[in-house]
Amino acid sequence: MAIDVTEETFEQEVLKSDKPVIVDFWAEWCGPCHAVAPVLETIAEERKDELKLVKVNIDREQGLSARYGVMSIPTMILFKDGQPAASAVGAQPKSVLERSLGLAA
Repeated sequence: MAIDVTEETFEQEVLKSDKPVIVDFWAEWCGPCHAVAPVLETIAEERKDELKLVKVNIDREQGLSARYGVMSIPTMILFKDGQPAASAVGAQPKSVLERSLGLAA
């Protein structure tokens, strides 16, 4: 289950995480964001021991969106050791998303 992060919790939940984190930048009004959410949940559930999933609402957390150059949503960024390591933009099938984020076996 994804947790919502804010400017205040981002450092603790993402940058200081002991495992990789997928950050889903989304908005309530974004249809593709809602379409990709279950795919992300599935990926996170299948890899719950390896990574975690968090969500950033771009309408409420505009500073985080700007800091990471989010220009369109959904944007998913995989953070490893506190640094962005891979990203994907747009609603994509699970296999494509996993490849884009460097998670494909």
